[in-house]
Amino acid sequence: MAQQQGQSSSRGFAAMDQKQQRAIASMGGKAAHEKGTAHEFSSEEARAAGRKGGAAVSQNREHMAAIGRKGGAAVSQNRGHMAQIGRKGGEARGDGSSSASAAQGEGEREQGGSHEQHVQAPPRGARRSSARPLEGVRARG
Repeated sequence: MAQQQGQSSSRGFAAMDQKQQRAIASMGGKAAHEKGTAHEFSSEEARAAGRKGGAAVSQNREHMAAIGRKGGAAVSQNRGHMAQIGRKGGEARGDGSSSASAAQGEGEREQGGSHEQHVQAPPRGARRSSARPLEGVRARG
């Protein structure tokens, strides 16, 4: 009685459910370690394998973006952590002030706003041809 193509066997390892397969594979791994024939990675082999796996995963830009969004969302939920980051930013300015003019030298500006706003903005030092401010940017006063 020949099997039709596309049908799975009702016998053997492939026919077992995943839990049974894992249990048997685990026993085989334990036996190999007890016998001394199991492969054990050196630290250099483990580093090389990690680099190879990381390089493969990082090729998927959508996956990496999803990881970044998930991490950013998780971190921003921790209000104490976010407050600490804000305090460190104030300390880095020197006087703890949040005012750009107080913390920076004459002629310098604080870079705020979104990426899109920066793309729309004229280069530093260039004069704007219209008096209309950039969309979404508040006038300083």
